[in-house]
Amino acid sequence: MAIKVGMVSLGCSKNLVDSERMLFKLKKHGYKLVTEPGLADAAVVNTCGFIKSAKEEAIETILELAKLKEEGTLKKIIITGCLTERYREEAAELFPEADAVVGIGNTKDIVDILDHVFAGERVVDFAPKLDAELTGERIISTLPFFTYLKVAEGCSNCCTYCAIPMIRGKFRSVPMEDVLSEARHLAENGVSEIVVVAQDTALYGSDLYGEPKLAELLTELCKIDGLKWIRTLYCYPERITDELLDVIAREDKIVKYLEIPIQHCDGDILSRMNRWGDEEKLEALFARIREKIPGVILRTTLITGFPGETEEQFNNLAEFVKRVRFDRLGCFPYSREEGTKAFDMPDQIDEETAAHRADIIMEQQMLISCENNEKLLDRELTAVVEGFDKFGECYFGRTPLDAPDIDGKVFFSSDKPLEIGDFVTIRITDTLDYDLIGEVISK
Repeated sequence: MAIKVGMVSLGCSKNLVDSERMLFKLKKHGYKLVTEPGLADAAVVNTCGFIKSAKEEAIETILELAKLKEEGTLKKIIITGCLTERYREEAAELFPEADAVVGIGNTKDIVDILDHVFAGERVVDFAPKLDAELTGERIISTLPFFTYLKVAEGCSNCCTYCAIPMIRGKFRSVPMEDVLSEARHLAENGVSEIVVVAQDTALYGSDLYGEPKLAELLTELCKIDGLKWIRTLYCYPERITDELLDVIAREDKIVKYLEIPIQHCDGDILSRMNRWGDEEKLEALFARIREKIPGVILRTTLITGFPGETEEQFNNLAEFVKRVRFDRLGCFPYSREEGTKAFDMPDQIDEETAAHRADIIMEQQMLISCENNEKLLDRELTAVVEGFDKFGECYFGRTPLDAPDIDGKVFFSSDKPLEIGDFVTIRITDTLDYDLIGEVISK
């Protein structure tokens, strides 16, 4: 009887791609994949170790699996990902219940690791992080019509609050021919929406070709039959070029949506974060984007409570958010991470104050979102079907205005049965805080 393996993938979409590559290797080798760790003989946990809340989630998950192992339900636990890469031997000591504790450079050897574990060995190994795979076949674990297309690994920006460069290593792009080959394979297998991701997506290709090539990559992706929506996340503001904006504006397959993490608007704080910009530069950038791409959806992320953030600087950030009126926004309290430059900065802000400031920004954003949604009443929008809500007795999905996993939904009725992945035209009839309600008018 085949050994059953369950995967728990934590953290970001980039981590999910790594998990999907491990799943493919395991299935190809003959392991049986199950969706619930409680039904598995072995559980692989691909952890996140970026900030405090992510580490807490990873630890809680591992401890829950340890209980299943103690009860005899689960036989083996394998831990990999950012948490183990960051803490290495310390993680191996912290989790004696784990049968394998390995780094991100070891995920390519997941089959060998499980073979050793089921032979009775405990594996603790940390291959060079630059050994992490940039390509490889995957088992898509998202809804079948969409997936993430990871075009680079690592980061070389060295923001002072961020542990990613020391966890994932320097920025390194996937060769364009490999990206396009993977995208074609995905399209041939039913994927109609891809989300292009990297730690700094707009930097794509600069290490291989001497200059950023995201605009060219997007242009080539648009030529692939079967793809209907192409979305790009995580474009740093200083890398937004007219060439990139022109491609997004010109190509019908590219949804008019840009995720641009700015983290703050105050020039002094951004300088200490080792980030680009100030209020004037950022406002000018967003005005230029909106001019070049009418109706564009702008998303950003912010950090409150960075060391030394004064009440005045926070208030200026809140006013900046009101003026710019981002369509989508996430705001997070600063997480003090050991090993980063910001960890030792003076004037650390207490966690309660940082969290309170983040709450204020998100309350503001809810009002902006409500007002933006009300403007969509009676509008006709394309939506993709993601499922059926049996309690609400309606379908749900997303319009081009919303990215998977991080943005809102649209709930809608239909006189005819629909399938997951269908694209429909809906009329918006009502709104919620972040979501929309509508009815199908055509398929």
